[in-house]
Amino acid sequence: MKKTSILSGIALTAAATLALSGCAGGTGGTGGSAASDAKSIEIAVFNGWDEGIAASYLWQSVLEDKGYKVKLTYADVAPVYQGLARGDFDLVLDTWLPTTHADYMERYGDKVEDLGAWNNDARLTIAVNENAPIDSLDQLAGAADQFGGRIVGIEPGSGLMRITGDKVVPGYGLGGMQLVESSTPAMLAELKKATDAGQNIAVTLWRPHWAYNAFPVKDLADPKGLLGTAESIHSVAATSFAKDHPEAHRWISNFSMPGDRLASLEDAMFNQYSGDDYGPVVKKWISENQEWVDGLTA
Repeated sequence: MKKTSILSGIALTAAATLALSGCAGGTGGTGGSAASDAKSIEIAVFNGWDEGIAASYLWQSVLEDKGYKVKLTYADVAPVYQGLARGDFDLVLDTWLPTTHADYMERYGDKVEDLGAWNNDARLTIAVNENAPIDSLDQLAGAADQFGGRIVGIEPGSGLMRITGDKVVPGYGLGGMQLVESSTPAMLAELKKATDAGQNIAVTLWRPHWAYNAFPVKDLADPKGLLGTAESIHSVAATSFAKDHPEAHRWISNFSMPGDRLASLEDAMFNQYSGDDYGPVVKKWISENQEWVDGLTA
């Protein structure tokens, strides 16, 4: 991966957490005809979760080509599920089950619809630089000083931070280390800084993620299984989605995207791209994967 493109990928991820993209509209929009409103979909996107950003931009492009108006709205995890339960959003494409977002599905499960898994290769990790002196989480406490006494985390409301704080830290005796609450862009910036300086660093991370292509990192073994086993990434919709958008509901319920294809899209968006608008990048990627993309709405 070109090192000159890494920083731009981080910057774009940071920008994504602050921006709204896509066409104006949404199921609750005003000023449009009834027919226009019937073809308007609002997709909620978790701040900093790049696989969800990639999938959301993919479906925005696919649906717009089919005549829909699609709005992407970035928000933290808790407000997304609250919004889905109220019908403020139509869809989110980044629910991790059975572990990471289990609390939210237990709380709102009777007010939303799980459309099923579209990827089964997801996994939570604690990653370190590949030349770090340890290979397992049960070695981290003894080497804490070599990592500055810190594990650099992401958004405090994420399931990854909850599991790391509630299970991994006590389970591996890491109470003497600081679990830093920050954001995904801030974590990636620290990872890049440490990589450039040749320093050890420990970060909360997950697979699939483009950082594994961009940085020389390795996952620490989790012999106690506290981060959980492989998870699936699900699409979750408002209960009104099937009635309001039956065609799109069917397409997304049948959506499946293997890890290698997802990694290819993430790489194009977050590693190799240096602009500030993902739309053209995604359209180019679609053109290079046209047969597969056409199958999404077959």
